[in-house]
Amino acid sequence: MSVKDRLKRLTGEGQPAASKSPRQEQLSELRRKIDDIMARRAAYPQRTVAFRTPLPARPLHEVITGEEVATDLGACFFSRCTFKAQSYHGKIQIARLTAADMKAAALLAGHPEIAGMDISDALFLDTETTGLAGGTGTFAFLIGLGWYEGRDFVVCQLFARDFHEEGSMLALLSDMAAEKRFLVTFNGRAFDVNLLSARYILNRLQNPLTGMPHLDLLFPSRRLAGYRLENCRLGTLENEVIDFHRTGDVPGYEIPGRYFSWLKHRDATPLEEVFHHNRLDIVSMAALAAHFTDLLTGGCEQPHAHPGDLLAAARMHLKHGDETIARALLDALAKSRDSLVVRNAGMTLSLFHKRKGAWEDAVRIWEDMVSRDPYDLFAVEELAKWLEHRAYDHARAIVVVEAILAGSRGLSPAERQSLAHRLARLRRKTDSVTGRE
Repeated sequence: MSVKDRLKRLTGEGQPAASKSPRQEQLSELRRKIDDIMARRAAYPQRTVAFRTPLPARPLHEVITGEEVATDLGACFFSRCTFKAQSYHGKIQIARLTAADMKAAALLAGHPEIAGMDISDALFLDTETTGLAGGTGTFAFLIGLGWYEGRDFVVCQLFARDFHEEGSMLALLSDMAAEKRFLVTFNGRAFDVNLLSARYILNRLQNPLTGMPHLDLLFPSRRLAGYRLENCRLGTLENEVIDFHRTGDVPGYEIPGRYFSWLKHRDATPLEEVFHHNRLDIVSMAALAAHFTDLLTGGCEQPHAHPGDLLAAARMHLKHGDETIARALLDALAKSRDSLVVRNAGMTLSLFHKRKGAWEDAVRIWEDMVSRDPYDLFAVEELAKWLEHRAYDHARAIVVVEAILAGSRGLSPAERQSLAHRLARLRRKTDSVTGRE
């Protein structure tokens, strides 16, 4: 019996319809569904990422301004451009970061040693790769670097025109990194730095990035602005934080395909947007660093600073023990026109005073919060605790707790039960004092 006959026998094909078993009916129905899906799929064009090569192909030097640079390990392509100090990237002036407080930069990075450095010591880094999986199979074909020269910002790009130029590209990176003292990336801790470390090992070269203090802007972005953003991708931060909007930018998923197209056709046209994309990534990192260092220092003086970001900055200072700047930020936020911001600032500042034992300052804030909203659960509970355990004014504590129990409809059952328990305890204490008298 042939294979085809065996398959017909197994599936029941060619047998009378009446003799089909339930299993055969299921198989027939499955075939019909598959046929329907394939028919619908054929009716729509499939999404592909293809790059047609015009004739003749455009060489690299006609598309990207740059030159070939020789190293001891061969040659690679090098491109350089300068962003002038007075120009803007979104709402951030390019030169703004040169006036940054390096203590704020050190706080953002979590590396105290950066406080003793200068912004000209920073090396901004971003890579474009053949994939996002990482590991030894991922190749960084374009390495973007940025740094400040005076008040201008310089972007240099190292490009491997073929796989064999990787060693020379990494050697050139080593030469440039040797002049810098700390690294700035966006998500580089998880991706770019690890990838380059693997490539240095594979090429048996010493990694110049090892041990270099690292400011990965993804993490302060999450702490300072992540609460109000849909996500903390670089593009989202550009739009919502520094007010920079890209037009005609190449989608990230296209970038590997554009490099492979270059390798196959030697037409540099698809690479033009890749280089531009990489340059914008580098400059956006400088703009974000300027914005976040401003938040941590003179944030209250920024007319366009988001109040919630300033509150997050104050909390970061408190967490790291810088009480002076934190109090200045919180005192300024307490005068905001936004009632929610005022409340959150009051909560944070009052708890700071409570931890320090500055009860007079803490109580003044709680009383002010209750005067604005008698049903503010946080303020009522903190004030009641102080009245009961510190001031021993049980009668006033009873009045505060009774008011919120009687008037608030927003209490959860658990919150209402907790307040009722406190009220009962306060009444017992009052009765006990009255009985002794």
